[in-house]
Amino acid sequence: MAGQEIERFSAVGSRIIGGLGLAVVVLVALLGVTGAGGDYHPAVYPVCGLLGLLFWATMIRPRVVVNGDDLHLHGSFSDVTVPLAAVEDVVVRQWLSVQVGGQSFTTVGVSRSHRQGVRDDRKGDATFDKSYGAIVEARLRSLAVSARDRQGVRPDSAEQAALAEQVRRTPARVELALLAVLGVALAVTLAL
Repeated sequence: MAGQEIERFSAVGSRIIGGLGLAVVVLVALLGVTGAGGDYHPAVYPVCGLLGLLFWATMIRPRVVVNGDDLHLHGSFSDVTVPLAAVEDVVVRQWLSVQVGGQSFTTVGVSRSHRQGVRDDRKGDATFDKSYGAIVEARLRSLAVSARDRQGVRPDSAEQAALAEQVRRTPARVELALLAVLGVALAVTLAL
């Protein structure tokens, strides 16, 4: 729908590290292609592709997006779409976990360390000086409550259970296809 507010959450630090990793992989591949890095075994290129894909899939791709009344959890190789009103709880620790209909859906797109969690818990309800993970956790809980209020859905009700049935998991087709192609290319180049 036009005019829906979209909120995105992701770990900036891992995106930076992932971007640097991708840059190094591209540089190594370019050095091989131009000949400036010497003669590379043909298997180096699929390995560079696999490393680049892993940097992308594990550090850059994972994120959380709220689009209207839907919560999208982007993982490394799959996406989960959850109706916000169906969310029972949100917890951010080493990864973000969303409880819906007795199931837990996770993504590493937002996280906080054990130390940050302990520090945040000691601060109680104070909203200033909390970790990014604690801020995202509170925001997602608030958005879930707002979605339930807008739709007239009570917690632990039949309506919420019906919404939980609408959770969709879709594979990240591009990333999985690239993984398969690069795996086959690596096997072929190693056999040469």
